[in-house]
Amino acid sequence: MDRKPRLLLAEDSPVMARQLRLLLAQDYVVVGLVTDGESILSALESLAPDVLVTDISMPGIDGLAAAEQALRTYPDLRVVFITVHDEPSLVARARALPRTAYVLKADAGDALPAALDAVLAGRWYESASIAREKVRK
Repeated sequence: MDRKPRLLLAEDSPVMARQLRLLLAQDYVVVGLVTDGESILSALESLAPDVLVTDISMPGIDGLAAAEQALRTYPDLRVVFITVHDEPSLVARARALPRTAYVLKADAGDALPAALDAVLAGRWYESASIAREKVRK
């Protein structure tokens, strides 16, 4: 990709949204920020980002349900879930979707850039702490 990838950020915490925007601004173009699941779908249509970076727990439609709908509508869209939730059922639901990655907020500094690289290359990615937890079980 010759241009910087365009990202839509979906995060309902203003503090976390600011931190994520700072983390992403150097290598990506953050085209918008939405704070609830319903807004994701309208923002995708109007902003046409390459990647949706979304929290899972948000007001209204959660980020996972919004992403499921968005991935059906936009076949070139990539999605990175960034969340505090490490439940295996949520990770499995995200992994079952095409063109996705799953990052724990605690790992965001290192994992978010790696996750974005992976989904843009068409690969699944999950935080190392999730992978380590699977090995322990």
